[in-house]
Amino acid sequence: MKKYLSVLLAAMMVLAIMAGCGGNGGGDTTTPPANSPASDGGNTGSSGPLKVANVVNGNLGDKSFFDSCEAGLKKLQDDGIITYKTFELGATDADQPKWVSTLDELSADASYDLIVCGTYQMDAILNDCAQKYPDQKYFIYDAEVAQPNVASITFKQNDLGYLVGTAAALMTSSDMEKINPEKVIGFVGGEDGPVINDFLTGFIQGAQAADPEVKIDTQYVGNFYDTGKGKEIANVMINNKCDVIWGVAGGAGNGAAEAAAEKDVWFIGVDSDQEATFSANQPQMAAVTIFSGLKNCGDGVIYMMNKLQDGSIEWGKTTQLGIAEGGVGLTNGGNFAKLPDNIKKALDDVAPKVTSGEITVDTAFDESFDIKGLRDSVRP
Repeated sequence: MKKYLSVLLAAMMVLAIMAGCGGNGGGDTTTPPANSPASDGGNTGSSGPLKVANVVNGNLGDKSFFDSCEAGLKKLQDDGIITYKTFELGATDADQPKWVSTLDELSADASYDLIVCGTYQMDAILNDCAQKYPDQKYFIYDAEVAQPNVASITFKQNDLGYLVGTAAALMTSSDMEKINPEKVIGFVGGEDGPVINDFLTGFIQGAQAADPEVKIDTQYVGNFYDTGKGKEIANVMINNKCDVIWGVAGGAGNGAAEAAAEKDVWFIGVDSDQEATFSANQPQMAAVTIFSGLKNCGDGVIYMMNKLQDGSIEWGKTTQLGIAEGGVGLTNGGNFAKLPDNIKKALDDVAPKVTSGEITVDTAFDESFDIKGLRDSVRP
């Protein structure tokens, strides 16, 4: 497992962190080759640690996506590579004007060598800002912006979904504790869009390949911050015999974890190691988090910073990270040990096949792909 499901970016990373949602919707996408040649690389022109602004179109404390990026930046700061300041802007519709104004103000001020932001909710905003301020450099993670002063990084969340679906299907078909006789698993998504549905596509395909009898109950919160709605959805799923739930909804997904803890079913985390983050103040939620599907945003930011430092960064391009590069994978500590050996072996077998292309995982970013048909075909 460790070779394919590591939390680290392994040989692709000079630095590594403990860390653990976005898209790859087309464009000029490349998987990072070893020792790739420089193309308009180099640093941003400042000496000493780079000054970085971290623009969060939400809030820290989600124990998931934004916390992962923050951990990566903190690691870079601790290593003397950058100094940074985080701007938390809120996640509601009412907060969105601040996303625009803050990014514009930081760019106009020109005090930062680099501005970092993430999520598909920011790509159009950054695209406009990058054109307005061509001398400012930007990173965007989990989204793409094709401007000559922006470096983008995305993740193969559909491949990650396949791994999680494989494990979840085999869990609900097993005799593990907390498992009922019905073969039903759940997916609590943030928004019904290509990003979340890319996770879902792999999740359904992996589950069906592992056990065609398994049904998948898919519901969406409608945002990434409403914990109460996430809990309400998960409670309905559990009442309908679901015993394994994957929460892919940012902070809202923590509500699903709360429901799982109260009803004593299994929860699967996302983006970062949620068992670990729950353990400090929410031990009951940690106890039911069997593992987490990682989208290593913090590692991705470190990876891009290393490319910036060594002069190999390609501005205007997108780098995509998958299982082989450590961009996505599963945590394999803590409660993961409670998985039966046959499930661990299945994951060991599946991961290299997905990486090599022997197993082809569809993507919700393919406009011709019928995600609604797939979703409806497996409902309980």
